[in-house]
Amino acid sequence: MNREQAYELLTEYTDKKGLLQHAFAVEAVMRAYARSFGEDEESYGIVGLIHDFDYQRYPTEKEHPFEGARILRELGVEEEWVKAIMGHAKYSGVARESRMAKTLFAVDELCGFIIAYALVRSSRSLDGLKVKSVTKKMKDKRFAAAVSREDIRKGAEELGVGLSEHIAFVIEALRPVQGTIGLNSNS
Repeated sequence: MNREQAYELLTEYTDKKGLLQHAFAVEAVMRAYARSFGEDEESYGIVGLIHDFDYQRYPTEKEHPFEGARILRELGVEEEWVKAIMGHAKYSGVARESRMAKTLFAVDELCGFIIAYALVRSSRSLDGLKVKSVTKKMKDKRFAAAVSREDIRKGAEELGVGLSEHIAFVIEALRPVQGTIGLNSNS
């Protein structure tokens, strides 16, 4: 599956703007981590792009990402990709063994949290956003309450990076796609 096919699959199952923006955000961060690891950027990016492609149609824990995995297998998608996508949902029972799987789990919730935080800032952007501000906001359990702080911490740990370093990396990886993911961009 190439990027064009992945995009077609995503948009076949997803038309909600917020879900599409989340897919683009996770794709961008996955690509950035792949570059930093010396891994295949295209593979990481595609997995990031399609990790939630089935969510709009199959939003329950009973269905997502299980239906998506079934569809991907029918399409002949690499099993490593399917396992990475399954592993991003900790309730799936699929262990995150590959670096790709660990990366997807690490960036998924954090992308959502950082974007939510950027949207409530007066600039509605990542411009000037500091790691310290993000970590402080993470302590406010009422803000973006659906985002698991435990998963964010566990993701950084599984990836083998400090939480502050991980937050900084994700902020930087999201800057080039701010406009695409619904944020204001001065760049």
